[in-house]
Amino acid sequence: MEYHLTLPIEVNKIKKFKVGDILYVSGKIFTARDEAHHMMLERDKIPFNPREMGLFHCGPLMKKMGDKWEVISAGPTTSSRMEIFEDNFIKKYRIGLIIGKGGMGERTEKALQKYICIYTSYTGGAGALAADKVEEVENVFWLEELGMPEAIWILRVKEFGPLVVAIDSHGESLYKNIKKK
Repeated sequence: MEYHLTLPIEVNKIKKFKVGDILYVSGKIFTARDEAHHMMLERDKIPFNPREMGLFHCGPLMKKMGDKWEVISAGPTTSSRMEIFEDNFIKKYRIGLIIGKGGMGERTEKALQKYICIYTSYTGGAGALAADKVEEVENVFWLEELGMPEAIWILRVKEFGPLVVAIDSHGESLYKNIKKK
């Protein structure tokens, strides 16, 4: 099935997505790689609400244009690097959508089921295509501390995708299905 969604996604909708579904999302997503995950888990308060957005495993290439930022490239980064954080991240922030590439491990798969979240895959090497779906860079956090790729970028996107539901909230995994075949 193909779905066009506006973020945030309600838990009831997240439950209906199955492995292989194709999503296009509009609304806000935030980028977070290793260091951003670590920082967010250590802090009691952060300056935005991750629950209202999708999490994008991405280290974008940005360009400052006057007082605004422009996305040059925003391809996904390898999600398995975040496996050591992701289950606790999902638990703490109750995110409903993760965008990345390459899949996640068993700890994350269990957290996706327990806290009702899906992992979607975006095509690697398509950073320019992803950048084209960004309407606006709304904010950036921890740029000075973490640097451009590790900073948290809040992006307003329109019809961002295609995203393939690769691990759903019911324990199904596209990666495990492929290995079985």
